[in-house]
Amino acid sequence: MRFVATMFLWVVTTALLAVAVPTMWMQRTVVSEDGYAALAAAAAHDPKLQRAMASELTTQIIEFAASNGYRTLNRDLVSGVVTSYTGNEGFPGQFAQANRIAHRWMFTDSVQPEGGPDSRWLVDIAPMLNDPSIKQTLGDLDLDVPQTLTVPIAVPDSSSLRPGQLRWLSTWGPWVSVGSTILAGISALFMLASARSRGKGLVALGVSALLVGAAGWAALEVSQRYVTDALNQTAGDIRQVADVMVAQADASMHHWLNLTLAAGGVLVVFGVAVSLLGGLRRREQSV
Repeated sequence: MRFVATMFLWVVTTALLAVAVPTMWMQRTVVSEDGYAALAAAAAHDPKLQRAMASELTTQIIEFAASNGYRTLNRDLVSGVVTSYTGNEGFPGQFAQANRIAHRWMFTDSVQPEGGPDSRWLVDIAPMLNDPSIKQTLGDLDLDVPQTLTVPIAVPDSSSLRPGQLRWLSTWGPWVSVGSTILAGISALFMLASARSRGKGLVALGVSALLVGAAGWAALEVSQRYVTDALNQTAGDIRQVADVMVAQADASMHHWLNLTLAAGGVLVVFGVAVSLLGGLRRREQSV
């Protein structure tokens, strides 16, 4: 009976851990606005993203100038200034700030959609255009950059992505991630208490972590096709930016899974050591 209870608690612990790891990562890295901004800042160090943003900003500056009467703006001049800007140390922080409005578009209803039912995903590029190096260039043309200048990202009619559609994640995400983590810890303690051998119990918990880490790696590989389908809903420079952002998120998730695998390995080794020491102690007592 005790063995059955221990096995049941081990299965429950493994299942809860399989929920806790990805949901905690999702909450801290994607659902949290600060976490998403940090992800964007990390991605902004990638030269591929810097080149794509330089091209997009050049296009937006020329269009902005044209709408204010400057239709002969030298594209090469603007491109040179913007390329220099995206390569400086201040760009990642400003890129992260610009992505906050995109996050609010997805996870809240605080961003009003443009175009009525043809809702579009918006990114605020004003913080980047207000960088001193770019602002000086625009200032020479007597162009004042507004506090907010949103760039719409077209969302195809076939897409189900709409403003605030992921709001439920921001509402329930913290409860699921924290709750599953706490329950996994409690279940693990109960499993250790019911196990006949503490060492074997620790080994079993290590195996749980190893299984969760390995399953996570497999799930990420399987999900690549669906991620590619989602990325295909964008095009041009924005597609290049999205590619880098997704790659950064993928690397972050793999890092969490690697930590899970490492923790599982440590628990297995520690559990084996505890079992060996316990066996030696019992042998000495029987002599």
